[in-house]
Amino acid sequence: MNDRNDAGYGENPYELVGYDEYGRPVYRQVPPQQTYDPYGQQQGYGYDPYAQGEGQQPAYDPYDTGRQPAVPAYDPYDTGRQAPGHDPYGAGPRTQQTGGTAAPYDPYGQTAVGGQQPRVAEQTAYIPQQAGPAEAEEEPDASARPQRDYHTEQFAFVEDPDQDSEDVIDWLNFTENRTERREEAKRRARSRLVALVVVLALTAVGGVGYLWYAGKLPGLSSSDDSATGTTAAPAAQKRDVIVVHLHDTAQGGTSTALLVDNTTTEQGTTVLLPNSLVVTTDDGTTTTLAKSVDGDGSAGTRESLDTVLGTEIQGTWRLDTPYLQNLVDLVGNIEVDTDTAVPDPAAKKGQAPLVGKGEGQTLSGKTAVAYATYRAEGEAQNAQLQRFGQVMQAVLRKVSSDPQGATVTVQTLAQILDPSLTDKDLGAFLAGLADLAKGGDYKTALLPVQADGTLDAEASAGVVKDVLGGTAKSPDKDAAVSVSVQNADGSKATTEDARVVLLNGGFTFLDGGTAPGGTASTSKVLYADAAAKENATEVAKTLGLPETVVAKGTVPANADVLVVLGKDYEPSSS
Repeated sequence: MNDRNDAGYGENPYELVGYDEYGRPVYRQVPPQQTYDPYGQQQGYGYDPYAQGEGQQPAYDPYDTGRQPAVPAYDPYDTGRQAPGHDPYGAGPRTQQTGGTAAPYDPYGQTAVGGQQPRVAEQTAYIPQQAGPAEAEEEPDASARPQRDYHTEQFAFVEDPDQDSEDVIDWLNFTENRTERREEAKRRARSRLVALVVVLALTAVGGVGYLWYAGKLPGLSSSDDSATGTTAAPAAQKRDVIVVHLHDTAQGGTSTALLVDNTTTEQGTTVLLPNSLVVTTDDGTTTTLAKSVDGDGSAGTRESLDTVLGTEIQGTWRLDTPYLQNLVDLVGNIEVDTDTAVPDPAAKKGQAPLVGKGEGQTLSGKTAVAYATYRAEGEAQNAQLQRFGQVMQAVLRKVSSDPQGATVTVQTLAQILDPSLTDKDLGAFLAGLADLAKGGDYKTALLPVQADGTLDAEASAGVVKDVLGGTAKSPDKDAAVSVSVQNADGSKATTEDARVVLLNGGFTFLDGGTAPGGTASTSKVLYADAAAKENATEVAKTLGLPETVVAKGTVPANADVLVVLGKDYEPSSS
């Protein structure tokens, strides 16, 4: 670009004279001629943007190095010299020859129109650009415009934060927080869904496991089969069993029953156990159930029954007659179909009985106890046992089916329970039986016992196997001669000594308790039939008694030989 004498730039050529410190070309105007002013002032309607009007100062040409214009050109890249007429930060006014009047420099290229121009509150700091032709500013009255004084603090720089940027940051924070909340809500929802699926899966597995354990799972050999109509084997069924001992505190004697809750078949049963049932004690001897309850207590009797019946009893409930009376009063009387009338011991002859005979008899606590313990003269013990069973089933129909309510009833009795059974356990157990009794899924069964107190496996199978799920295991009477010993000398030490002697002699000992006739001076050894005479003679010799005491007489059904120890019996010195 050596020659700028082309159309549009006037007749004065420019000549390259060198380069400035920034590497830009520097020209000078060869002849001092009037130059083309591309930003000339408008003169009426004949305004020529590329020519100067008459009488005006030549326009400033930034490329004319040969002549200094009235207002020196500002070179933003010339750090060694500051244009006298220009302060880029408003430190001083810039003047330009316009009819001899100094006009203040407007760094934003705005033309003043009468008076002070409004200042922009915040602008980006002025950044100098490459120098170009200066714009001529047309002002009608520049002398009337006051000088403007610019200061650096009037300019805002891009580094300074402003309100808009804070608003943007707040909006971004709000958007991020809302997004995070949505994501957190989605995560929580997924966690809940996973937890729900896990709970449902565990519930399903637990339900299947319970059905398998209870024998109710379809398709298994031990469960119900809809095609064949068979039910789960008795041994595979689940049962809860406790033993109840009713102690007659007024007349003496006990009555025993098993309360059975079959959770598999959802059937409840009261199994009545005759007092003549032969059981085996801890030391291996045999005795009757009645003697075991009086002598061995609850724990020993419970274990003996488990051995004989092949079942598993979870606890013992000792129910004395005063507590039975309170229990009936708490549940609000009971209704029983009585099989006999019970006279009132305190009533005069000819007065109405304490308990009438007939269906739907309402019994209070007192009359319920009288009926449950009543045994007419010459009547078998099983008849009284059946009445006890009726009362127990009637009570269960009135007990609350709610475990908490039944527990409150038990606690209200304020009785001392066996350590094997707590108030809460007994209450929950009775509530389950009460629900079955109210629904008609409850029955009472008597355990058949032979005359000698043993169980006939075939006769007792309906109760032992089907109801209890066990197997009859009565003591083998053929293995040893069973001897029932009654004390007639008033000393329990005598009975204990005889027990040890008989066991050492190979006999089976049965505790017969105290002799009905009271004390006796002479001992007796009795046998029921001639075949047992020899065994009776051996028993007498073993006890150190003479053969003269051996005689034929009445022997308990559960024994082969009966021994009545009198004052003539001398315990062994060993």
